[in-house]
Amino acid sequence: MCKLQERDDIGRIELVQKLARENCQFLQTDKKEQEKSEHLDEEVATVQVKEQERNVLVLKKVQCCGPAPPAGGSGSAESDWRYVVVSGTPEKILEHLLNDLHLEEVQDKETETLLDDFLLTYTVFMTTDDLCQALLRHYSAKKYQGKEENSDVPCRKRKVLHLVSQWIALYKDWLHEDEHSKMFLKTIYRNVLDDVYEYPILEKELKEFQKILGMHRRHTVDEYSPQRKNKALFHQFSLKENWLQHRGTVTETEEIFCHVYITEHSYVSVKAKVSSTAHEILKVVAEKIQHAEEDLALVAVAFSGEKHELQPNDLAISKSLEASGRIYVYRKDLADTLNPFAENEESQQRSMRILGMNTWDLALELMNFDWSLFNSIHEQELIYFTFSRQGSGEHTVNLSLLLQRCNEVQLWVATEILLCGQLGKRVQLVKKFIKIAAHCKAQRNLNSFFAIVMGLNTASVSRLSQTWEKIPGKFKKLFSELESLTDPSLNHKAYRDAFKKMKPPKIPFMPLLLKDVTFIHEGNKTFLDNLVNFEKLHMIADTVRTLRHCRTNQFGGDMSPKEHHELKSYVNHLYVIDSQQALFELSHRIEPRV
Repeated sequence: MCKLQERDDIGRIELVQKLARENCQFLQTDKKEQEKSEHLDEEVATVQVKEQERNVLVLKKVQCCGPAPPAGGSGSAESDWRYVVVSGTPEKILEHLLNDLHLEEVQDKETETLLDDFLLTYTVFMTTDDLCQALLRHYSAKKYQGKEENSDVPCRKRKVLHLVSQWIALYKDWLHEDEHSKMFLKTIYRNVLDDVYEYPILEKELKEFQKILGMHRRHTVDEYSPQRKNKALFHQFSLKENWLQHRGTVTETEEIFCHVYITEHSYVSVKAKVSSTAHEILKVVAEKIQHAEEDLALVAVAFSGEKHELQPNDLAISKSLEASGRIYVYRKDLADTLNPFAENEESQQRSMRILGMNTWDLALELMNFDWSLFNSIHEQELIYFTFSRQGSGEHTVNLSLLLQRCNEVQLWVATEILLCGQLGKRVQLVKKFIKIAAHCKAQRNLNSFFAIVMGLNTASVSRLSQTWEKIPGKFKKLFSELESLTDPSLNHKAYRDAFKKMKPPKIPFMPLLLKDVTFIHEGNKTFLDNLVNFEKLHMIADTVRTLRHCRTNQFGGDMSPKEHHELKSYVNHLYVIDSQQALFELSHRIEPRV
């Protein structure tokens, strides 16, 4: 039996419709009676804290799911209950959080979750500077609500320090790049240094801060973590007040996907640092298109039509961004006309390289590439992406890269198949991609798995009836099984069930995870009666924590295929046609409409 209410999510409603079709019976309860009893229950379970006749905090009484009190102890029935935040002002939520903290070795799960919810989502309702100032006030307050005994002072200070250490653990090197945060950490460290003589119990926290600030070591372990290779910087802003402050210039160490166009519609995707020179980019492209580097040149073409040839030491990416256009690769002997390469037999021959590659190794390289992007995404990026409507790219660099990669893999599949003019080889290619998709699923890379299946289902590929007719039955059956996992019905139930059973490490299908966060955001108000709707933020934080679960373990070194330079280069710099019109023209050229 399941009780359904108006606010239930779409997945439940679809499930009910399915049950109705299967002749299940529904019982209707008296709504008024039900609402009345529920309303009474809610009144008993909800506590409102008022200041100057207005609500500042709303708490809900819920049953604990922590460990039972020890036998014979003083654990009463009341200790099985706790109060969780429903809504409140930022200051009162923080105050309740600090009151609720325990300083035992093992923090109870609900408190840890509440703390994590707050730290993941605080940028929605307050600035980092506001948080730092509030924490300093709580740490330095002489008395707490005018009634604190002297013995409680070190306890409160330790609670503030515990929250700060959790904050640092969550944001890692994002905080190290922010000047205001670094100043706050130094200030609070000096305060602990002053207090440790009066309260020796703070010595443990002092040692932790010394490690954090690198007092005894020149570099912390985090400086060499995978996240540092490809990070977006953490900067002071509040989504509530300013939706997004511009961060200024992109740092030189950041990586982006640079598209170097070979023809009007096709490009080579190069993952490169913003500081990369034209020479470095050209070297990669020349290897990819199998042309002598000395015969080629890069040209930035603005949308106005203005052309600028890039010199070897020019910063290729910044030049092309200034021009607000594209980078093309040209043959120097045709530099007068500046015609890019044509879609010719040469490009078709290039696409055939994939037939000689091992499908398992190719899937592994796709997984290695995707994992490096996925592992670099900070949980906060999903929140910035959802809440900020303009300019979010500056704060979601790694997330944007993975989403772009998903789109590119989809286009790559279609490009490879449609550039193959021979029916027999095209059939081999389709079989190869079905096998690669199956390997991606086996390797728990659901991002590339979805992208390949969607690529095979692209209209310009699925219309190739002559090709699909010649695919053997066992491959058609395998593809049908793989397709069923991407079925969107019942809120992607097939995918969600399969994904839940997979052990970490695993790479989720990122667009669907973002859809879940957006669904929660758009279906619930962020502020209720001028109070932060913390229940909504808890739901968002809970969904965002999926990233953490997926990265519980790291992919081991044994997952990496034998050093195969050609394979790595192939996967790192995919050759794609990014125009649906161009893909359809190729599709009709190889299999004209009957």
